[in-house]
Amino acid sequence: MTAVYPVSLTPVEDGCYMVDVPDLDIITEGKDLSDAIAMARDAICLKAVTLQDLGREVPPPSDVGKLRRKKGSILSLVDCDFDGYRSYLDNRSVKKNCTLPAWLERKASAANINFSGALQSALMEQLHIAH
Repeated sequence: MTAVYPVSLTPVEDGCYMVDVPDLDIITEGKDLSDAIAMARDAICLKAVTLQDLGREVPPPSDVGKLRRKKGSILSLVDCDFDGYRSYLDNRSVKKNCTLPAWLERKASAANINFSGALQSALMEQLHIAH
């Protein structure tokens, strides 16, 4: 399920922004505008999947045309993919087979290298994912 929620972004200090998501009773903040929108998306998705897991209905987004902008605030929209976020949270281990030269396996085993950990680190590096 995807949804687009209106958010209010209010500058506070040092370039930081307070974020209000009135439809979901969420208040969060970001160190800059980009971070504030990312924090809003994360908070909205987390609240939605939590409500779904509890068997409760996720409140629908308000009509942005009916909202009033607070003085000094930016009214924006944040899109959220709840199913994608749920997949992102899925940290189950998955078994994969891989092939490598026998000499490399012997050296790695002799050095007590954790093959799963090494593969995860290499994949995260290749995908430019911070860990």
